[in-house]
Parts: sequence; C-alpha cells; structure tokens
Amino acid sequence: MKLHKGDQIKITSGKDRGKTGTILRALPDEDRILVDGLNLFNKRSRPKRQGEKGQTVAVPRPLPASRVMLICSVCKEPTRVGFRVEGNAKVRYCKKCKANT
Repeated sequence: MKLHKGDQIKITSGKDRGKTGTILRALPDEDRILVDGLNLFNKRSRPKRQGEKGQTVAVPRPLPASRVMLICSVCKEPTRVGFRVEGNAKVRYCKKCKANT
C-alpha cells in the first residue's frame, strides 16, 4: 500500500468527498485506512452503571485506500504516488512535482 500513518490525504468519493485529513492507522491486509475525524458513524453505548444514561459516540471507521489521494508535502496538491530507488533506499515521490514525499 502506498499510504502510511501520518500522511495527509484528500477523500475523492463518498459522503466525505473533498475533505482532507490525517491517516491514523493503515490496514494494508484489508487495503483500508482510518482517517482522523472523517467517515464517522454513530455508535450507541450502553450505560456502565445503574441510573446512568447510554450515549451516542461518533467513531471513525476504515475506508478503502482507493477512495483517497495523497496530498504532496511540497506542492500541497492531491497526487498519485510513484516509487523509485535512490541508492539502497526505495522512496515515494509525487507524480506532479517529482519531489520525494
């Protein structure tokens, strides 16, 4: 997967289209990512003690990595990501400005 924890992304489809956020967690086996404050769903929790009321909590759910684009740290635009070998290291680069991300 070309996306990593801490990357800035922009959502390209779905109910949160056009919004940007930071990746909290990457799930490469499922090809999904968890984005901070986006793709929220309401989860209802039961009361813990007697006499206490239950709550509704907004929880972020994973979304497919194919629905997002990485925002380049240099040109600040959503872009595709490529890989190239520099020395002994494999690095990601922006397809628009060719800078390492």
